[in-house]
Amino acid sequence: MKALILDMDGVITNTAVVHAEAWKKMTDLFLKKRGEKDGKSYKPFDVVEDYRSYVDGMPRYDGVRNFLESRGITIPEGEAADDDGKETIIGLGNLKNLYFQELLKQNGVVVFEDTLAWVKAYKKNGLKTAVISSSKNCFDIIRRGGLEQLFEARVDGLVSGELKLKGKPEPDIFLEAAKRLGVKPEETAIFEDAWAGVAAGKAGNFALVVGINRGNAGQTLEENGADIVISKFPKPE
Repeated sequence: MKALILDMDGVITNTAVVHAEAWKKMTDLFLKKRGEKDGKSYKPFDVVEDYRSYVDGMPRYDGVRNFLESRGITIPEGEAADDDGKETIIGLGNLKNLYFQELLKQNGVVVFEDTLAWVKAYKKNGLKTAVISSSKNCFDIIRRGGLEQLFEARVDGLVSGELKLKGKPEPDIFLEAAKRLGVKPEETAIFEDAWAGVAAGKAGNFALVVGINRGNAGQTLEENGADIVISKFPKPE
């Protein structure tokens, strides 16, 4: 093994919780308004099941589209200039990001110490490291967490947009990270907490795909191809 590629939210930082809260705030507000308009009662966003099934690890607008489809709702795609909260895929995605930024300022960035110690130990042993994320906030979060020097490469939502990479469960983001590290997939281990990320790692034929189960998603990670599932990183020897 020559390299380690780690997802950010839920593996390196505890920001998955913040994302889930922002998704709930945005979607519940939209569903309430939509329900009044349609004369229906829509099931609110579940921060565990809906987050894991429809948005975790996905590019933001894909997450909006996936969740609304689960409620039988179709809205226009929209345009990049759409105001936050406009009833389009892009407008709702932008509103979710606004809520996320607000919550991040309030709560700060919490880094998983088990991950930090483990990655530092393996860097000292000569392994290359990269961070990946579907989020466009990745660099800001890594900077706030003081983690810039921990990773030699970063492939996030901004890079994916520039290179037109397909989102998870397609393997594009991982393959680009491996390319930037100068390693082959068969020399690289992937660490993911989302089913879509695990599926992407398997699709990219990486040597080892490790599912990080910070909650109760172990079975889902296994079902999507995780070679092993751990609840936390072991203490370095």
